[in-house]
Amino acid sequence: MTGKLYTKDDIIEKAHEIAHMIANTEEVEFFKRAEAQINENQFVREKIASLKSLQKQAVNFQHYGKEKALKLIEEKIEKIEKEIDALPIVVEFKQSQGDVNDLLQLVANSIANNVTDEIVESTGGDVLRGETGSKVRNSEPGSCS
Repeated sequence: MTGKLYTKDDIIEKAHEIAHMIANTEEVEFFKRAEAQINENQFVREKIASLKSLQKQAVNFQHYGKEKALKLIEEKIEKIEKEIDALPIVVEFKQSQGDVNDLLQLVANSIANNVTDEIVESTGGDVLRGETGSKVRNSEPGSCS
């Protein structure tokens, strides 16, 4: 084994640093501004309040088996959702959510791939095949496997 061994606490500390870095990116700043615009928009707040009220009614109608009333409420819900989703600030907000999520996925995948590569390399394995050293050594002709 080469190099320093790290503890879970060391890793958590670095994770906090990375979280701080991510929270201070352009993507997250844009997300926060977009969310603030939505929360400050009276029209959006009213539509969301209507939506929540209709959703509660839908749950009640479903519970009591009122299928016709439920269908009407669901149509109203869909109409309001489309109105909300068509608003430019909502489009921007959803895009910013996607951008932040993409960044988080990029970081998670990068960590996972690098951990795998580090393990393979540290065992003398083949990174291109994704096989550890013991796998490579034991799959050669003349090995016991």
